[in-house]
Amino acid sequence: MAQYVGVSFRRQGQIYFFLATPFVLSLHDKVLVKTEEGIGFGEIVALRDTLPEGIDPDAIKPIYRPATAEDVEIGRENDELARDARKYCQKSMARMNLDMKLVDVEIYFDKSKMIFYFTAPGRVDFRELVKDLVRNYRTRIELRQIGVRHETQMIGALGNCGQMCCCRRYLRRFEPVTIKMAKDQNLFLNPAKISGVCGRLLCCLAYEKENYADFQRRAPKLGRRYMTTQGPMKTLRANMFRDSVSVLNEVGDELDFSLEDWAVMVLPDQPRMAARDDAPEDVPAELAALMDPEVRGKTSRPDRRTNPPRREQRPQGPRSDRPDRSERPDRAGVDRPPRPDRGPSRTKGDDVPAAGPDRPESRPESRPESRPESRPESKTEGTAVQRDRKEHRPRDKRRKPGSGRKDHSSKPPEQH
Repeated sequence: MAQYVGVSFRRQGQIYFFLATPFVLSLHDKVLVKTEEGIGFGEIVALRDTLPEGIDPDAIKPIYRPATAEDVEIGRENDELARDARKYCQKSMARMNLDMKLVDVEIYFDKSKMIFYFTAPGRVDFRELVKDLVRNYRTRIELRQIGVRHETQMIGALGNCGQMCCCRRYLRRFEPVTIKMAKDQNLFLNPAKISGVCGRLLCCLAYEKENYADFQRRAPKLGRRYMTTQGPMKTLRANMFRDSVSVLNEVGDELDFSLEDWAVMVLPDQPRMAARDDAPEDVPAELAALMDPEVRGKTSRPDRRTNPPRREQRPQGPRSDRPDRSERPDRAGVDRPPRPDRGPSRTKGDDVPAAGPDRPESRPESRPESRPESRPESKTEGTAVQRDRKEHRPRDKRRKPGSGRKDHSSKPPEQH
């Protein structure tokens, strides 16, 4: 007797595992289970003695009870109600001119909630539609927007291989598929060949992703010359199924070697193929449209402009190589060179010509003496230009009008 059973609430829905004990159950039996949303009515689609990898045994709940004839009748009524609700919702959307496509309707076993799955090119304001559905069915209504992959999973279709789509048969979770997977498999990048019914990249491109990635890491770079024990050779192509590489020697003969023999033949310090994960992808727009929106942003064309390198920021805080102020030697005992003679200083009573239009104003005493003065641009501007350039100089408002200023700046001594 199986210890665990896999229950699916919808034919194409995800499989949830429950404890089968103490009931004796078989495939395609109808059962009732307790979920976070309430009582669920499902069908057993798998019997297992052990749980799949990644599932915690402590989180497994037991089966509530096998379904009775009354429970099966309620499930049939819910299916009929779902078909009627789908027709009514489609009429309401057409009446309200809503740009959305209804895919499927799901009803809980106790009719406590109805979920309407739809697709739309963008955001849709369906508040009036929800009010209309609530008035008609008198229960909780949820409109859930899904992607084109989930739409194909619910409806079902035939793939390029002639069989039922993988998402309809057994896929329960979708993995991101990129153009890089098709490039690694050396496929012709034709949108009609590498896309499925849903208009996205084929899900089967991700099935052998690890095998191709491992082969690309071991294979040499194509179109490059290598020095080997048998002379220089140029790589032409690689075959993953045969685990070999085709090369061209100096004579012009095409030879095939296995990757193990090739690794022995190649001389050391030869350039190897760089990992493709490190190179940014340059995907054309027509191929980028086949990827999912969340993956499309990661593989967009990188910015070609390179930013200049940033300067190293100075570390904040005290410097470790600088001694503490208390540990520095006494500056009084250090011999310093004498300062150069700057000439005799003027006293306050010396005669200094006042500033006029032909002579710019001097700087106040508080400014450094070594800073040169700026000359006016023209004689007509005079003192007005200098005053505009010296906005930082405070103006003495206590000075009486008409009184001249004295220049106390240092001036080289006159030579007699």
